[in-house]
Amino acid sequence: MQSNDKNTATTILLIRHGETAWNAERRLQGHLDIALNAEGARQAALLGAVLASEPIDHVVSSDLLRARQTAEAIAHSRGMAVEVDPALRERCYGGFEGLLYSEIAARFPLEFAAWQARDVDAVLPLGANRGETFRQFYDRAVGAIMGQAAGHPGKTIAIVAHGGVLECAYRAAQGLPLETPRDFKVLNASVNRFVVEEGVLRLVSWGEVEHLRPAVLDDLT
Repeated sequence: MQSNDKNTATTILLIRHGETAWNAERRLQGHLDIALNAEGARQAALLGAVLASEPIDHVVSSDLLRARQTAEAIAHSRGMAVEVDPALRERCYGGFEGLLYSEIAARFPLEFAAWQARDVDAVLPLGANRGETFRQFYDRAVGAIMGQAAGHPGKTIAIVAHGGVLECAYRAAQGLPLETPRDFKVLNASVNRFVVEEGVLRLVSWGEVEHLRPAVLDDLT
C-alpha cells in the first residue's frame, strides 16, 4: 500500500543580513553586535517587499542585531514573529573582531597568514570573545540550519544569518572541502534557496539580488 504521507522536504530561503557600516569599511564584525546602516535598512525593506508574496511559514534569525533587523523586515508585513537562534551567529573571530584587515595583518601576522591560507583548524587570538576555528564554526552553522529544517518538515522557512553561515551552507550543499578558496560571492541582503530532504542539504539557487539597487557588497574575504 502506498504511503499518503506529505512531502517532508523543507524549503529554506537563506538570507544574509543587510549592509552595516562595518561591512562598508571592511571591518570584521564576528560576534560584535553592529546594527544595519541606512543602506542596510533600505535593503531590508526591499527584501521584505520582494518576499511578501512568497509562501513563508516561519522566519528565524541569528540573535545579532543586524540579522534580527533584516528578519523583522520580512516578518513585519506578514504579522509573524521572528524566532531567534544564537547558533546562527557569524563566526567568532576573537582578537580579530573590530579590526580592519590591514590592522589584523599588522597586529597578528602569523594568525592572519594562517587565516588567509585557509587553515581550517587554526586557533584565533583571544579578544573580547573566544574565537572559533573554521571547522568548529562550520559544524555549528550547518548544524543550526539542519536543526531548523528538521524542526519544520514540509515547510518553507526564511533564515536570516551572516556571510560566514551562508558560506558554510554553500560548501555543505556543494560538497566543497573546507580548505578550498571561496570562489563564490556572498552578498548582503541576498536570497539563497536550499531544500533539505531526507537529511540532505541541496542548493537550488544562489545570490538573488535583483530586488536591490545599486549593487550590494560581497562578504569579507
